[in-house]
Amino acid sequence: MTIETRLAELGILLPEAAAPVAAYAPTVLAGNLLHISGQLPFLEGQLMTGRLGEDRDEAYGFRAAERCAIMLMAQMKAALTSFDRVEKIIKLNAFVNSAPSFTRQAQVVNGASELLAKVFGDAGVHARSAVGVAVLPLNAPVEIDAVVAVRP
Repeated sequence: MTIETRLAELGILLPEAAAPVAAYAPTVLAGNLLHISGQLPFLEGQLMTGRLGEDRDEAYGFRAAERCAIMLMAQMKAALTSFDRVEKIIKLNAFVNSAPSFTRQAQVVNGASELLAKVFGDAGVHARSAVGVAVLPLNAPVEIDAVVAVRP
């Protein structure tokens, strides 16, 4: 089964890969590693916003993390032209816009981790960090970057 078939089965339509909002490249391929810059969550073309534990709840954050994973996949597709080149999702670094009392960052980021495992199977299971931060660009609730092993 191809990744495109799996995405269709899950009802996921990849958006256009997001353009950078500052002075950086969205992806850098170095050897067999694709480094993907931090991706923000877009839903129906609109940036999701808010702080977890303040004006947004854990379920909203989980959905935002899923949307970040979808944008990570859009960046993979744009950089590699084919998901056939994806060998393994190595690592995610996730940042959760959190009120001081919010401590469920790991559960929020499961939104991205679980989706990548559904799409890529064992190749989607990765190492990760999930960190609470005071603010994110554009008031996004979640930002996630990734390192992906690729085939030549």
